[in-house]
Amino acid sequence: MSLTRNARLLAATTVASGMIAAGALALTVPAASASTISHNTSYSFRTIDNPRDLTFNQLLGINDLGEIAGYFGSGAAGHPNQGYVIPPFSHAFVSENFPGSVQTQVTGLNNRGITVGFWSSMNNASQVNDNHGFVDVGGHFRTADFPTGSPATPPVDQLLGVNDSNVAVGFYTDAAGNNHGYEYDINHGRFSSVTEAGVTSLTAAAVNDRGDVAGFYTNSGTGNTDGFLKVENRTFIDLAVPGAASTMALGVNNYDEVVGVYTDAAGNMHGFTWTPKGGFRTVDDPHGLGTTTINGVNDHGQLVGFYVDGNGNTDGFLATP
Repeated sequence: MSLTRNARLLAATTVASGMIAAGALALTVPAASASTISHNTSYSFRTIDNPRDLTFNQLLGINDLGEIAGYFGSGAAGHPNQGYVIPPFSHAFVSENFPGSVQTQVTGLNNRGITVGFWSSMNNASQVNDNHGFVDVGGHFRTADFPTGSPATPPVDQLLGVNDSNVAVGFYTDAAGNNHGYEYDINHGRFSSVTEAGVTSLTAAAVNDRGDVAGFYTNSGTGNTDGFLKVENRTFIDLAVPGAASTMALGVNNYDEVVGVYTDAAGNMHGFTWTPKGGFRTVDDPHGLGTTTINGVNDHGQLVGFYVDGNGNTDGFLATP
């Protein structure tokens, strides 16, 4: 499904190779509020699938203009990921693939025309493939892999989000199978780590224009995968849906509205939104109850993601409040 081993979710499953190994953490910041936001907010849902492949689509990012990033193709052998963007107010799907790649996912985009994602030179039956982060600036592509001395084999490096300051975030997997979040300054070609004291495995999945970073990590206190929001590179807020087996934060807007996916005790997947004042709210596509993932959110509160329909197809969706 994704370029890496697992592949049901984007950032949740694009990180599947070496995904979330156990870490050592003693959080001093309390978990996020378990309350829900106003139920007056409702969404209209629209399924969006690339006509080149109606069996597998994932929408991964949306900017304030309404432009959407995504890909089709499950990543199984002979069914490679192929990236695309959907321009605002358009039904067109514009192909975007790293030059010479076998597979590409376009995972994030900003309001300045820059897109990010990752590519692979492989499409193995095992779905254990190399991953390399990339940036596309006006049609000029470049690989952006964190300079590490202990990469996984094959290497796993993915960019997952980008803000209007042209700062991208992502992660790489080390030889021990732990994920390490990082920022990449596109204008200057500089890398910096996104870390938290005591955390061994962390994925940076999204960044807003204030520099607040959302993602997920291994909580050694519970053994679960929890989401997080790191505000101004200082305050680390644990995001764990009450009673969930895992919570992954995958997107954030400039109002610190965080979106993502959680897995309930029965193994069902649900999309969620979270705000600092309102807490959590479950948001599922009505055609994908128990199979919904929300990957991106813009400043208008529009959501993009995907679900699995009754025929077993993975469909992209846009939800507008």
